[in-house]
Amino acid sequence: MLKTSTREQSASLASHTDHTRNTGCEFEPGMIESARINRSAVERRAATLPGRRTVKQQWQAAWLLRAIQCMDLTTLAGDDTPGTVQRLCQKARHPLRSDLLEALGVADAGIQVGAVCVYHDMIPAAVAALRGSNIPIAAVSTGFPAGLNPFELRVREIEESVAIGAHEIDIVISRRHVLTGHWRALYEEVRAFRAACGDAHLKAILATGELGTLRNVFMAGMVCMMAGADFIKTSTGKEPVNATLPVSLVMLRAIRAYREQTGQIVGFKPAGGIRTAKQALDWLILMKEELGNEWLSPRLFRIGASSLLTDIERQLEHYVTGAYSAVHRHPMG
Repeated sequence: MLKTSTREQSASLASHTDHTRNTGCEFEPGMIESARINRSAVERRAATLPGRRTVKQQWQAAWLLRAIQCMDLTTLAGDDTPGTVQRLCQKARHPLRSDLLEALGVADAGIQVGAVCVYHDMIPAAVAALRGSNIPIAAVSTGFPAGLNPFELRVREIEESVAIGAHEIDIVISRRHVLTGHWRALYEEVRAFRAACGDAHLKAILATGELGTLRNVFMAGMVCMMAGADFIKTSTGKEPVNATLPVSLVMLRAIRAYREQTGQIVGFKPAGGIRTAKQALDWLILMKEELGNEWLSPRLFRIGASSLLTDIERQLEHYVTGAYSAVHRHPMG
C-alpha cells in the first residue's frame, strides 16, 4: 500500500550518521549580537501552521512512518530498571505490529526508531537489548536535567557513557550562562563536552522553557552550534514548558543562519510534551517548510518521546481498518 514512498524513505536511512559532522568554528560574537526576534510574527507563523498544512490518507500514513523513524524512543524515569529498558528496546526494534506492517505493505522496509534514549546507568541494558541492530543509544548526560553538577564530573560522565556504548550524548547546558549573557563561557563549556564525546554525536539541550526570551533561545542555539553541537534540542522534558512550535521555529531559523554563515549542517530535536500523531506531523511539516526535505531524516531530525509511538500506531491501525483501537491493544513504547 505504501511500498513506493517507504522504499524512497528507506534509501535515505542507510545510516543515521552518514553526514559530515558539525566541527564548529571559532567563537564569533557577531553571529549572535545582531539577533533580533519578532515574537508576534513567530507566534503567528506557528499558530497558523496546523491549519494551513495537513496530510491525509496514504500520505499521512507515510509521514507517520517517517515520524517513527525519526523518534528517539525515551525512558527517563526514576523507576527505570534493566527490564524497563529491555522492553523499550524491543519496541524500538519492532515499533509496529507485524499485521499493520503487512497491511501497509512495508513488512520488508526495516521500520525502526531513530535511537533509544536512556540514563547513563541504563546504557549496559540498552547495549545488550539492541545488540545486532543498528539503532543508536543516546544517553542524557552532564547532570541531566539541571546541569548543575561540577564541571569535571559532567565531562567525565560523557566520557564514561561513550566508553560503555553510547553513540549519542544529550547534554544540558548551564542556563546561567545564557541568563547572564556569558556567551563565551557557554561556548567553552559546550566545546569541552564536544571534545569529551569523541566519535559520539552531541545533542545540546537548551532547556528553552528556562531561557526567558526567544532571542536567548536563538543566541544559545547559535553558540552551541559554534561549539560543535551536532544537534540542538529544545528541552529535557522536565521543565514546566518544553517543546513548542514557536521555540522550534526560532531554533530552525538559527540552524539555517548557521548553515548560511559556516556551510555546516546541524540537526534538530524537539522533546517533551509531543504525545500525539498530529503533533508529530506539525513538527515534520515545520521541518520541511523551514529547512527542506534533507532534514526529514533521522540523520538531522529526531523527536524525543515516550508515549507518542502508541498514538501513531493507533492512527495507522485506523488507516488500515477504519476503526480506532483501545490503547491497551498496543504494547507501550
